[in-house]
Amino acid sequence: MTSSDPTVQPVPTSVVERVDAADVTLSNPKRAVISLGSNLGNRLETIQGAVDALEDTPGVRVKAVSPVYETEPWGVAPGSQPSYFNAVVLIKTTLPPSSLLERGHAIEEAFERVRDERWGPRTIDVDILAYQDVVSEDPLLTLPHPRAHERAFVLVPWHDVDPEAEVPGRGAVAELLSVVGREGVVPRVDLELRLPE
Repeated sequence: MTSSDPTVQPVPTSVVERVDAADVTLSNPKRAVISLGSNLGNRLETIQGAVDALEDTPGVRVKAVSPVYETEPWGVAPGSQPSYFNAVVLIKTTLPPSSLLERGHAIEEAFERVRDERWGPRTIDVDILAYQDVVSEDPLLTLPHPRAHERAFVLVPWHDVDPEAEVPGRGAVAELLSVVGREGVVPRVDLELRLPE
């Protein structure tokens, strides 16, 4: 085919730039695991909103979303708060952990999360469970999440989306789950989170 062929149109520069930009956003992406929990308002809608907000973040792609589980609140008297819906999301990201944390806090604020008491009820909780194999004692963002390895409501959905997963420095999610057990983590097969388009 020669350049005199009238059907061959040059690709506009703007399109090339857009494609390049889209490509650059996820060059050398890192794996991260995020847990979502909600026990106020429309819990399913809020968690779906958080999944969508993650996908809408430049430099973040949602790769997998776990089934939804229902659990009793942690660290409070039984019946004193509504039950939680919990899920785990796998993402690929070019954001460093600190920026991912900022984005998580921004999502919490968008859903009017109030931080007035430890283990208080919340519209949405966005926690980074793990970021690649990073182990960090930074008080602003401890990686992996300091209690992920002992919480069934985290391990059960994490195992669903990544059966081979490891908690850095703690071992395989499957083994940790076999120690902790699945008691109190109730599958909500009637509910489903959509993977963003």
